[in-house]
Amino acid sequence: MIVLRADKTDLALNNKQRTSLAQHAGTARFAYNWGLSRKIETFKSGQKTPTAIELHRELNSLKKTDFPWMYEVSKCAPQEALRHLDKAFANFFRRVATKRGSATALSTQKAGMFTGKVGFPKFNSKKPGQGSFRLTGSIRIEVKRIKLPRLGWLRLKESGYLPTDGIKILNATVSERAGRWFVSVQVEHEVVVEKARGEPCGVDLGINS
Repeated sequence: MIVLRADKTDLALNNKQRTSLAQHAGTARFAYNWGLSRKIETFKSGQKTPTAIELHRELNSLKKTDFPWMYEVSKCAPQEALRHLDKAFANFFRRVATKRGSATALSTQKAGMFTGKVGFPKFNSKKPGQGSFRLTGSIRIEVKRIKLPRLGWLRLKESGYLPTDGIKILNATVSERAGRWFVSVQVEHEVVVEKARGEPCGVDLGINS
C-alpha cells in the first residue's frame, strides 16, 4: 500500500546557508502577500480572481524590471507560495458560500449555518520565526545531509530522522523557529499489508510509479 508520510529534523547551517534560506523564505512571503493583494483587488472589483499559474506568470514578467532579487532564489519558492495561496482563497470562497446559504457549499457545516465573520486570508508576517518555504523537484536525501534545489547540500544536525531508501520524495518544506532551521520532507512510502490468508502483498492505490 502506498502511504504518505512526513519527517522533520534540524538543519546544521553555516552563515551563508542561513542567509540563503532567509532569502528563500522572504521571497515566498513576498510572493504570497503580492498574490493575495492581486486576488483581493480582483475580487472586490467583481473580476475573476487569478489562479496560482496566472499569478506566477505575471510575477515572472515583473522579475527583470521590478523584482530582480528574485533571481537569487529557486523559482519553486514563490511558485509553491502561490499554490498555497490558491488553497487559502479556496477556503475563503467556501466560507462565503456557506454563509450565504449556498446549496453547493463545499463545507462540513450545513448551508447557511456559518455565522462567523468571513474575512480574506491573512497576509504573512515578517516577524522572526514565521518564515518558511516549500521546494519541489530534484531533492536527494543521504544519512547526514539533504540536497535541495538551488541551495545544494545542507547538513542535518542529526542523522536517521529522514528516510533514505524505498521512498519517492514529493517536496521539502524549510521553516525557521526561534533561530533554528528545520526541514520537513513529504514522501510516498510503500507498506506491505497482509492478505486474508496471510500472504503478503503490495497494494497500489492508483498512484503511478
